[in-house]
Amino acid sequence: MPPQPRSPEPQAVTPAPGQDARLLTEAVTRLRRALRASIRTDYPWEQLPMAQVELLQVLAEHSPARIGDLATRQRLATSTVSGLIGQMINAGLVARAVDPADRRASAVSLTDAGRAQLAAWAEAHERRLDAALGALDEEEREVVRAALPALFRLAEQLDETDR
Repeated sequence: MPPQPRSPEPQAVTPAPGQDARLLTEAVTRLRRALRASIRTDYPWEQLPMAQVELLQVLAEHSPARIGDLATRQRLATSTVSGLIGQMINAGLVARAVDPADRRASAVSLTDAGRAQLAAWAEAHERRLDAALGALDEEEREVVRAALPALFRLAEQLDETDR
């Protein structure tokens, strides 16, 4: 793939009001798209839709979980999550069982295969990001490192705002 032109240095641009949000949206979108495309090129086995990956991530942290709870957490329709979970059950990534908290309901949890798939997904992405970060000079890597705490706080703020 031909090298992409470098984006302007952040400090060289004085954003107009609201432009920070637009530039951050563009940067996050481009990062996700580039990472997803590069992973599929380098690791053709990685075919999980992002919605399924996100459900696996939630189940890794909160398992077992009811479909309704997953839908609420992911801000998706229950029917959408139910369909995704059905596909994941067929693929052997999650299993449905009686909810231990309420025997009248069912809950889903990761299977060993789901855990392994999620770990492989994370490792592949980390390898790609490590390689991309390695291509930056030390000053650029430090800027990325320094931005991480603020990006995590921004994500938390977005979660709190949505609640």
